[in-house]
Amino acid sequence: LLHALAGIIKPTAGTVIFRGADLSRMSDAERTKLRRNDFGFVFQSGQLLPELPAVENIALPMMLDGMPYRTATDTAILWLERMGLRALATHRPGEMSGGQMQRIAIARALAVKPAVVFADEPTGALDQATGREVMGILMAAARDNGSAVVVVTHDPNVASFCSRTVTMQDGQLGGVR
Repeated sequence: LLHALAGIIKPTAGTVIFRGADLSRMSDAERTKLRRNDFGFVFQSGQLLPELPAVENIALPMMLDGMPYRTATDTAILWLERMGLRALATHRPGEMSGGQMQRIAIARALAVKPAVVFADEPTGALDQATGREVMGILMAAARDNGSAVVVVTHDPNVASFCSRTVTMQDGQLGGVR
């Protein structure tokens, strides 16, 4: 479902409409541009590139969209400061804790000022205390950024950060809370 909502795959039934456009009617190039410019992604494992330092991991989506290196890295530094991780700008993911990597992933997702952030088990690899901290940071930063957040989780503690929850069981959408 998350992949269909994000335009990664086409739904087998129904439609996904974003800003009046049916994602399944868009070309691959249009959906790629939508994911790059309007959607941000936070994955359970962070999905950071191990060979890049934190600042470049955050700057990469902006550079892929044509932003000059200096502008993208300056923006990334501001996000590192916002996340309290300025000192890790030159560190690679292997030199960071799980919580630090997730905050870098959140910064990368939000730096492009997306309309929607898709988070797939964003605290699954973290201990409970760090998970609560990361969810608080994600939700506050998204709110400040004007971004909606779609979270997929099995953890009721993570779901409690959301203003609305929809359950899914055996492939069927259930109740809304």
